[in-house]
Amino acid sequence: MHAGKFGIGKTHLSRDFDYFMAEQDINSLSGKLLIAMPQMGDLRFEKSVIYICAHSSDGAMGFIINRTMQVPTVSDFLRQLEVINEDERILVPENLANQALHVGGPVEPGRGFVLHTPEYGSETTLDVTDRIRLTATLEILRKIATGKGPEKCILALGYSGWASGQLEEEISSNGWLTCDADEQILFDEKHDNKYNRALETLGVNPLLLSSDAGHA
Repeated sequence: MHAGKFGIGKTHLSRDFDYFMAEQDINSLSGKLLIAMPQMGDLRFEKSVIYICAHSSDGAMGFIINRTMQVPTVSDFLRQLEVINEDERILVPENLANQALHVGGPVEPGRGFVLHTPEYGSETTLDVTDRIRLTATLEILRKIATGKGPEKCILALGYSGWASGQLEEEISSNGWLTCDADEQILFDEKHDNKYNRALETLGVNPLLLSSDAGHA
């Protein structure tokens, strides 16, 4: 499997992310979770939980946090990008080495991103909240590979994006529920129960959820 692209420059990062950040207001969903509703009708997002990194009048972008790839693992990915060689695989922290890569979304599925806690930062890092950051450079991968990276992270290929007004329309049409992001849900490796756990933060019983349910 091809490892995909990584290490986008400052100009590219600015174009992709700061564009969405330009006019955020009190109604911004940045730092929130989206929970897919049954009536959404888009199989790409069925039972998905998405962490929103940027949201403004220009659009929105985020990452699916409960869908992963079978292969490669994080250590395989680092090796394929030549961040580490075969002998250096043992240097990758044990809690990350066998971690699965996330499917961040259908947009630019060959491009890599790291969603992480604030221990790492650079001039191209996007501060989503005071606790969550987004970086897309090879340098953060080198730090991760040598055990000097952020305490918690998600490595994802691709992202989920919406044009101006599109996400608001989908929410109004009961396509998504929204809730505050729980860091324990965000970085937990038990991906199978993230959907139910996110619903439970809203007091919604997953067993009673139907296509007739409303939105929050």
